[in-house]
Amino acid sequence: MLRRTTQHEVTLWSVLTQKPDDGTVSVYQHNQILASMPLSAGHWFRIGAHAWVVLHHLRSAHGFPVDRPVSYDIQINGSGIADIQPDVLYDNERAPSFCIPSKATHIAHGSCRHPHHRCDDALVTLDQHLATTPMTQWPNMLIMSGDQIYADDVATPMLQRIRRLIAVLDLKNESFEDAPIVDCRALDTHPDSYAQRGKLLPNQRAERGNRLEKLFGQPLPIFTSKTVSNHLISFAEHVAMYLLVWSPVPWKLTDSADHQPPSGLTDDQRARYQQEKATLDVFRAGLPQVQRLFAHLSTYMIFDDHDITDDWNITVGWEQAAYFNPFSRRIIGNGLMAYWLCQGWGNAPDNFSQDFLTTARQSAYQPIDIRDSDTQTEAHQAMVEQCLRFEHWHYTVPTTPHLVVLDTRTRRWRSESRMNKPSGLMDWEALMDFQHDLLRHDSAVIVSAAPMFGVKFIEVLQRVATWLGVPTVVDAENWMAHPGSANTLLSIFRHQRTPTNYVILSGDVHYSFAYDIRIRFRTHSPRLWQITASGFKNRFPEPLLTVCEWCDRVLFSPLSPLNWLTKRKRMRIDRRDPDTPGPKRLVNASAVGLVTLNEDGSPHTIGLLKTDGQRVAFPEKTNTESTRQLGYRDSHR
Repeated sequence: MLRRTTQHEVTLWSVLTQKPDDGTVSVYQHNQILASMPLSAGHWFRIGAHAWVVLHHLRSAHGFPVDRPVSYDIQINGSGIADIQPDVLYDNERAPSFCIPSKATHIAHGSCRHPHHRCDDALVTLDQHLATTPMTQWPNMLIMSGDQIYADDVATPMLQRIRRLIAVLDLKNESFEDAPIVDCRALDTHPDSYAQRGKLLPNQRAERGNRLEKLFGQPLPIFTSKTVSNHLISFAEHVAMYLLVWSPVPWKLTDSADHQPPSGLTDDQRARYQQEKATLDVFRAGLPQVQRLFAHLSTYMIFDDHDITDDWNITVGWEQAAYFNPFSRRIIGNGLMAYWLCQGWGNAPDNFSQDFLTTARQSAYQPIDIRDSDTQTEAHQAMVEQCLRFEHWHYTVPTTPHLVVLDTRTRRWRSESRMNKPSGLMDWEALMDFQHDLLRHDSAVIVSAAPMFGVKFIEVLQRVATWLGVPTVVDAENWMAHPGSANTLLSIFRHQRTPTNYVILSGDVHYSFAYDIRIRFRTHSPRLWQITASGFKNRFPEPLLTVCEWCDRVLFSPLSPLNWLTKRKRMRIDRRDPDTPGPKRLVNASAVGLVTLNEDGSPHTIGLLKTDGQRVAFPEKTNTESTRQLGYRDSHR
């Protein structure tokens, strides 16, 4: 995978089934080597007896060429990528080629790639686009804004593959404290390992229960997803999931197993198993193209809830229940540790100090049985704790416009009024760091997993659920749910030393839309654009989305009393209409977002590339259309 690439650095992330004795990683142009390093000089992390993750962070003192094609190759024992893995190459290539742009003016983005969802994979479509398009017209980067895996919603046949891959690669084992299983390997034989993991996952302590617990008279689960029946538990399971959603090779390695439904499934579960298996077969068929895409396009990522678990850190009460229980704390930490290894490390390698990497290396796989080594157990727990404490998952990329990727999950503005009231997505200190990252830049692209400006009717439903004390029922977390974070965010946008043009890229919601946003009562108002593309392989349930959009148009039209009662402070928000038939402004389709930017950082085009190859555009409204629009024109409280 090609990860962070700038004028002075190129980052490559890969997984090998053996650690070679001899090899070289090189970046070159026209047979002239620009940077090179021994394969052994990379940062290695052993995850199993037959699996190593390696990150190569190549630097060039004089800078890599920009706006011109360059290539990279990995030579192992005299063989290059063309010999080892030719299917990652486009036609007429001898090695993967890419381009480092002087300006980031063409961005592909999206989120929510759910392997067994019944829709096609938009990343496959994006690869097809690259294969038939000159490199000068490729997107400058791919931004994946959350839910790269669904750790809390795993199909049973996918979990079988995960368990089989753990065995084939002999991935790292680990022991558990205060849990119904001794270690990771016990999940191979436990009767509740498949489709019954809700019985293994911990519950909240009685004294931390809320009104629903009192109503039903039984403890509530800590993990609130409705699909926890195959929730990932161990570090090895999380890593195996990443490998299976990014590459066809792990599928080939596990084909020898007899993939029949596990014993003990009900008739309904067996029927669902067959449906999931058929869907995953289609997903697998597209993975060679996804792997080829990742090999050519610089990819940046950030987590959202499903990368760890649904409703991750949603309230203070949830956090106390989850982190005071050793088993749930370990599960969350395992997910975050796998996120660092597979996503966070390649985003910004310099964010991780030598102390961080030393703790990581100490926790890596050792060729001994973990059950016989207290030292390894302590080392793994130390890495888990380090990941849980880490506060620099956010990062920037020195492009023009300036790219700022936000962590909206681990530095939350916790509510002080009620334990089960949703926290703000970022606390005051995190928002001040965000403002500091924006200073002295004329324009910025901001990546926020959740839209900063969403659909008002859905936000009101979330507010009602919060008032009823059940915020997890409707995933009641948005930027405007917490007054502190909402007002601080809006103040940052109005600050005179921050950019005048903001493009906000988001995902999460499983539908796509675009808003033009202006700040009222300012002579030189900052301009904002909320652009949401979601998901890569996911869709919002229909006809529910149609009903929500209709209610939003009727109940929150400019003349509606409800619209006046929910005004957004000093903000005018105009919704763009997609060039699709009918009145809908929310596009419910699996797609990848494509945005091109002008010299000043404002959007030139906003669009979607759907999995059927069709394009959807969100054209800018004329002044007349904007005046007549019956959409959002409001102000944030």
